[in-house]
Amino acid sequence: MAQTYIGYSPDVEVLGEDEERLTAEILEIMASTNRKAFERHRHAVRDAHAKSHGFLKGELVVPELPEHLRQGLFARPATYSVVIRLSSAPGDIHSDTIPAPRGMAIKVIGVEGERLLPDDQGRLLVNIPTLSFGTIGKYRQLIGLLEKNAQNPAFLQRAMAGVARGVEHAVEALGIEPGATLKGLARDNAHLLGETYHSMAAIRFGDYIAKISAAPLSDNVRALTGKDVGAVEDATMRDLVVEHFREQGAEYQLRAQLCTDLEKMPVEDAAVLWPEDLSPHQPIATLRIPPQDAYSPARRVYGDDVLSFNPWHGIREHQPLGSIMRVRIAAYERSARYRHEMNAQPRVEPASIDAIPD
Repeated sequence: MAQTYIGYSPDVEVLGEDEERLTAEILEIMASTNRKAFERHRHAVRDAHAKSHGFLKGELVVPELPEHLRQGLFARPATYSVVIRLSSAPGDIHSDTIPAPRGMAIKVIGVEGERLLPDDQGRLLVNIPTLSFGTIGKYRQLIGLLEKNAQNPAFLQRAMAGVARGVEHAVEALGIEPGATLKGLARDNAHLLGETYHSMAAIRFGDYIAKISAAPLSDNVRALTGKDVGAVEDATMRDLVVEHFREQGAEYQLRAQLCTDLEKMPVEDAAVLWPEDLSPHQPIATLRIPPQDAYSPARRVYGDDVLSFNPWHGIREHQPLGSIMRVRIAAYERSARYRHEMNAQPRVEPASIDAIPD
């Protein structure tokens, strides 16, 4: 079975001719947006996924896996402590009345191996399987439009999402798969704990190449998939997370989709949906989250001002791949440095799960 998967080698990545220039331009636009957000709030926020909905402590349980899945972090059975951040995608704090993609960031504590950055293993997942800007060139074209829409009044952003939702339904009625841009604008306010979260871009998976996802596993969160949460107010998503984990836990299945065809499952274009008929999602671990206070004051401050998440936090066997991921290493590092400096907070990597406040 393993021989059907594409083996990883450095040449699966192909740097674009203008990548250095485009990266510099993107970083400057993001930095400018970050500075404007600071002036509005007098507090620095992340330049992507700025709004937190909860911080969760849990564990990642890796079972005995088939040989082809025994890669990197998943090479042998183990249980790791994790901290999970739930968020909304925009790079500023917006009302939940404005539909937006949701994010799940996972920091795995205590992973051994050669580090890409001097921090613990991290994964950034979003509830859309592909990026609308799958290459750095497309990202440069779209980032200005995305930032401009983010500055529009809330009522106008809601109207744009409503129009996009109508267009998406019309496109689906014609039997055409809506693009990631349309899906991003058309996100409805379904319960965020019932969503499936995706890496969108590819990563190295030891000897192979993969995309990663986290899908609801326990019955209580599977029941929330697609659930309409009704009337939405400014902080509804946070309230849903806090209410759920006050008395219940949750389990998610971590999965890997291994690349079998570099043309149909490209590394350099994260806008291309990898076909499941070519390679299904395979379970590799279980995320277990017990009941807890998901948004205590101490945890909120620690999570928003001290912790940092970056897909390049991790070991070499799980190196992010593709131009979008290469932009992220610089973007997330610059954003984290600015946020910690402006908020006068130390940048600390937790040595154990006990460092995360209750």
